[in-house]
Amino acid sequence: MKDQYIKSILFLCTGNACRSQMAEGFAREMLPPGWRVYSAGIKASGLNQRAAAVMSEVGFDISSQRSKTLDEIPVDDIDYVITLCGHARDMCPVFLRAVFTEHWPIDDPIRSEGTPMEQRVFRSTRDDIRRRVQDLARRLKG
Repeated sequence: MKDQYIKSILFLCTGNACRSQMAEGFAREMLPPGWRVYSAGIKASGLNQRAAAVMSEVGFDISSQRSKTLDEIPVDDIDYVITLCGHARDMCPVFLRAVFTEHWPIDDPIRSEGTPMEQRVFRSTRDDIRRRVQDLARRLKG
């Protein structure tokens, strides 16, 4: 999948509050040099503080990231689109330049808020996304 022309990636989710923010944080560090990394949502919901906290536990600071919509992303320059939820996949606009699209069906940990298992669910989601971004980075370097 290595292609010298692919240099920008978008992680798209419904609210750009958690999963896509985590993916952006990991990708900024793990993808090959020169990649532009974005995340956005169908709507902006604000960065989830639990997501930021569990990312910090593994040395990734996403606290300065902010929730964005597609209107704030240079969509005409996106080469690779990864959706992280079914709603985003179904509502995803057509990216004319996108060479690759991929769907990662990851449950939304925000649904666990207020339960005793909350942090465990956020950590599990973080670890799943981390593995997927590491695999993506290997494929892109490959």
